[in-house]
Amino acid sequence: MSALYFEDFTVGRRFESASLAITEAEIVEFARRYDPQPFHLDAETAARTPYGGLIASGLHTLTLTFRLFLETGALAASSLGSPGLDEIRWLLPVRPGDTMRVVVEVAAARPSSSKSDRGIATLRYQAFNQHGQTVLTMTGHQLLRRRP
Repeated sequence: MSALYFEDFTVGRRFESASLAITEAEIVEFARRYDPQPFHLDAETAARTPYGGLIASGLHTLTLTFRLFLETGALAASSLGSPGLDEIRWLLPVRPGDTMRVVVEVAAARPSSSKSDRGIATLRYQAFNQHGQTVLTMTGHQLLRRRP
């Protein structure tokens, strides 16, 4: 993908990621470090929860969603960070062996009113499992460099 700048983030533009398989080891490692709840740590214990088995932390799912979008290269030339995320929803659990992919659509874009070298794009994220079911949605606000 060629370098993209704020001007390339037009409303309706979509970015689709590659797929990524999620392993039990990844789920447990993330949980050990950042979200040590029983249904993220141990398959036997998780089997006795309402989830019926091991599931990824929602925070893990969120970070994987952003990683998959970053790997599209869309932000490589222009990202200046983000002032935040809105409307994060975990719709279905991610389980060991699931394969995630992400679609991100530009919902809005406007030049900065205070800094002429940048703009802000509102991005709608959807993460899907291998069955095409939506596992996560969120709205992100991305600061982007304008074309030099």
